[in-house]
Formats: sequence, C-alpha cells, structure tokens
Amino acid sequence: MVAGDVTYHFNKEHLYGLIRIERPEKHNAISDDMICSFYKAIQNAKANQSKCLVITGAGERMFSSGGDLRDLNIDLSVDEAYRKLSNMQVVLQEILAFPVPVICLLNGDALGGGCEIATACDIRIAKEGTKFGFVQSTIGITPAWGGGAILYEKVHPSFAFHWLTQGKIYSDRLLEKKGWIHERIPEVKWDSLEEIIAPYLQKSRQLLQTLKRQYQDKLSLEKLIGEMENEVKQCSTLWHTKEHIHAVNRFLKGKQLHKLKH
Repeated sequence: MVAGDVTYHFNKEHLYGLIRIERPEKHNAISDDMICSFYKAIQNAKANQSKCLVITGAGERMFSSGGDLRDLNIDLSVDEAYRKLSNMQVVLQEILAFPVPVICLLNGDALGGGCEIATACDIRIAKEGTKFGFVQSTIGITPAWGGGAILYEKVHPSFAFHWLTQGKIYSDRLLEKKGWIHERIPEVKWDSLEEIIAPYLQKSRQLLQTLKRQYQDKLSLEKLIGEMENEVKQCSTLWHTKEHIHAVNRFLKGKQLHKLKH
C-alpha cells in the first residue's frame, strides 16, 4: 500500500467489499493520485459481485476532510478547475450507480468533500460523537464534486439549502434527526464491522440489487448526474473569486506557520 491511497479488500466469502481512505496523517484528504485509486477500487468492487460495498476512512478522527487544497490550487483557469474537479465527480457517480447498497461507515468527522463522498453513498452509519459539515460556502465555493446536488435528493431540500448556504458543522445526533445519518453506533461496538452490516449480509444479492435499482429509479440518476455536472461547472467559475482565493491562501499560510513552529 502506498502512503496516502485508497485501498480495496473483500472478505473471503465475497459477502462484502471494503474501500478505505488511507491517509489519516492528512485527515484522509483526497489527493489527485487518490482519485485514480478510488475509481479503480470501485471497479474492482464491482467485479467481485458482493452483497454490499462499505466505504470508510483510516484512523479514528476523520472520515475525510475532502479535497487536498494543495492539489486544487487557485492558479487554475475555469476550464482547468472543471477538468480537475470532474475527475472526483465521476467517482461519486460510480458510487451512485453501484449495483448493490453502498454503506458509508463514518469512523470520524467529515468536512467538505468528505461529506460529498458520504452523501453519494446509500446508507450513512456514524460513530457516536462525530460531526459533519458541508463547509464549502465558507471558502467561497459550492460543493466541488456534485455532492450538493446529491444532498438535495437525500434530505429535505429546505434543510439542504440551509446547510449548504450556512456551511455549519452539525452533530451526528442532529443529522440523524434530519435523515442524513441513518444509524449511530457507540464507539465500543465500532470495530464489529460484520455486526454493523449484518442486516445487508443476511439478504440475497438478487434482492439487494432489485432494491438498489428501485432506489436509483427514484433518484432519477441521469437527471441527477446532469445536476452534478452543472454544480461542478458553477464551482469552477467561483475558483477565482476573491473569497475563495483568500480562503485558500489563509489555509496554506496556516500550514506553513504550523511547519515553522514544529
């Protein structure tokens, strides 16, 4: 395994596949290289024909903090930003179109693009005490990978709009009430992966495929993917706004200061 990667494993009976974001020292931020690994992991999972796919993060603190801002620099043109952001949009589309349930095990907090990945999954199960934020508006952009468009389909549109515009970070408890979190698991039970996903493993693959197709029909996937593409285009046009430039510069300056102090 390469440091800072996305890995795929499956259990010996091929009952489920497991994709893990493996960059805990960088809050599981997604680098350019990891996007390619993520896409390949999903294709490998599809080929193994298991009953469900689990996506989680390494470590205990963070599921994912989203895109690595050092890869998404502010010097990109609108077209360059769109091409770059579209790569991860394709990964989210692959999650949406996956033929069996995709379960996101939120081992820690998620911010920005981390929430976009989680929202693309069918089921979100969180470790108790975690928190989550669609914080993109606080750095002057929309969700960059199309996850905002998906959010409007997964929770009440009024709450989605409120969350996206305010950019607040909410607790797992509140988000369970809002329907974004489906289940909360105490930390002491968190390591029992097969217990957590047992309700899916007890069903046949044929049944789970049928239910997933029904859900995809309800989402109107083709229309939703078009809305995701529009959101990525809109994000690209905001890349050179002063709000976004200042926010990224503050982030990078803060990282440099941290290095100097240590």
